[in-house]
Amino acid sequence: MTQLQQIVTVSAQRGLNLQLALRGVLVVFVVATLTFLPPGVGGAASWWVAGGYVMAAIALTVWLRTGTRAALNWGWLGLYLDLAVLLTLNLIAQQSAGTTWTSYVLQSGFFLIPILAATQLRWGVCASVVIPTVALYALEVILTQRANENEPWPSIILRVVVLAGVGLAAVWLSRIQRSRVGSIRGLVDDRTRLLTELMTSTETEHRAMAENLHDGALQYVLAARMDLEDARDGTPDAEAAFDRLDDALTRTAQLLRSTVSELHPAVLEQSGLALAIGQLAATGAERGDLTVTVDTAGWPDDARTDQDRLLFAVARELISNVVRHAHASRMTITLALHDGRADLTVSDDGVGFTPGTAARKLSEGHIGVDSQRVKVEAAGGRFQVGNSDAATGSPASPSSSRRPGATVRVTVPLTRTDLTAGPPPQVG
Repeated sequence: MTQLQQIVTVSAQRGLNLQLALRGVLVVFVVATLTFLPPGVGGAASWWVAGGYVMAAIALTVWLRTGTRAALNWGWLGLYLDLAVLLTLNLIAQQSAGTTWTSYVLQSGFFLIPILAATQLRWGVCASVVIPTVALYALEVILTQRANENEPWPSIILRVVVLAGVGLAAVWLSRIQRSRVGSIRGLVDDRTRLLTELMTSTETEHRAMAENLHDGALQYVLAARMDLEDARDGTPDAEAAFDRLDDALTRTAQLLRSTVSELHPAVLEQSGLALAIGQLAATGAERGDLTVTVDTAGWPDDARTDQDRLLFAVARELISNVVRHAHASRMTITLALHDGRADLTVSDDGVGFTPGTAARKLSEGHIGVDSQRVKVEAAGGRFQVGNSDAATGSPASPSSSRRPGATVRVTVPLTRTDLTAGPPPQVG
């Protein structure tokens, strides 16, 4: 049984336990009514019905307490037993309604039926019990109108309306309970994805770092080694070999420094989020052969917030996603700070993004962007994904070869913002 199934089962069992408790109240109500206000006609028949109801209620309690799948799926049928018992007793007591109060008091028991039905997680089941309850109650009070000293029609209508209101509230409450289960399902799914990311993130980061080092720094090191051998052999172009060696080592240092900057969040404390994202953008531009525009004019260079690490991680994942999957030629990154919130926007002119794309990526195990969305929403922020054309209000025509692109907007509330400059950047 999955964790979600366990949660649904526990919720359903709690509903059944409440149903059993309320049924116990209804049993006591029926027995007490027959004891203190016995009907003038059909007393023996009423006690036979009440006795059978007590035995059936005990049997239902034993069965429902087992918590089996059958009990959880079909325990609601006991609600029709409650309704049938009340209707039968009212029909018997109706024969002496002119001389006893039995029928009038038993009619009050109908108000417990919708509350019993509200314990169900299926609002359709609740409605299937509430509707006949209201209809049969209306029929019962109409049949006993004369016995109740010709009860006026406004009184009858108001009583039925009140029960209908209770029934409507019960159905609505059942729907709310069901929606809460749906919300829990979403939270469990998000938690599962986060746990999956936690177990695989280290391996993924190691693989990505190995690929970056192999495709970047290592290639320059190998080229530098070849140039060094040429210079050592005293070839005519030794001077040019030294120049190439110097260039290769310089590029290697830059690539290693950018890799360290991506992995180590200390760059945030030293240089600030704006500069750190600028370095991520520069690295992404080089790896993906992109034209990148970075706009951090709305973010003070000396700003430090409590969400810097989150925004840095989100930007790193979004930039990496553009480089690896968007097939884009241009990328624009905007970072702004205003009114107690941070706004980060990453857009590109690539293949675009659709809900179907997201589902396919998740099924293939690509959970990076989705996990960042969960983290942003957990921090009280918003993570909005759409096509760049839709965002700019100028959708491409069907005949146009222009690709829709993608735009991701991230907004995160800030609880702490410092505009004091951090320590000066270290020269590496």
